[in-house]
Amino acid sequence: MLANVLMSESFSSSEKRHYFLDFKKTVKDSKFIQISRSDQQPDGSYVRSFVIVFEEDFHFLISAMSSLFYHSAHLDVKGKTVQDIRNEKILQKRGGIPGWDPEKKPREKLFEHGPNMLSDSELLAILIGSGTPGEDAVALSDRMLKSLGGFAGLVGRDISSLSRFNGIGPAKAATIIAVMGIAERLFQGRV
Repeated sequence: MLANVLMSESFSSSEKRHYFLDFKKTVKDSKFIQISRSDQQPDGSYVRSFVIVFEEDFHFLISAMSSLFYHSAHLDVKGKTVQDIRNEKILQKRGGIPGWDPEKKPREKLFEHGPNMLSDSELLAILIGSGTPGEDAVALSDRMLKSLGGFAGLVGRDISSLSRFNGIGPAKAATIIAVMGIAERLFQGRV
C-alpha cells in the first residue's frame, strides 16, 4: 500500500529492537496509523512486523488502550494469569451463591434432583433468597436452623424473633412465617 508519512515517532527498547509509530495517508486520502517493530537478527539483518489501524477505528484503539492501561495500573498481578484475574473479579462481583458452580447451587439442585436431595439449609436458603455480603443464604439458613433447633424451631415464630438474625428483615421473615403456616395447615389436614 503506497502511503505518505504525515507524522512519525520512534523509540528503541534496546540496541536491537526499535519501534516506529507513523501517521500515514494513502493515495486515496485514507488515513491510518502504522505501528512497526524492527528486530535485529544475529546475522545483522532486520525482521519487521507491523499493525495498521485506519482512521475510522482510531476511537476503538484509543478506548482499548485506555482500558488496558487503566486496568493494568490497578491490578496487583503477582504471577497470576489474566484469566485468573478475570475469574477472581467475576467471583468478587458475583459473591455468595451466584459465584458457586451451577451443580452446587440450591435452586439448580432443586430443579435437577427435587427437594429431597437438598439439605434443610438449602431449602430454607431458597426461601430467603439471599444472605448478606459476609454470609451466603445457605450459611445464614444453617445458622438459623442450628440456633432454633431445625424447622420445628421456625414454627410459631414472629417477625421480630426471626429478624434478630442479620440478613433477615421483615420481608424474609414474612416468607418463612407464611411457609410455616402452610406446612402447619398441611400437617393438620386443613388443606
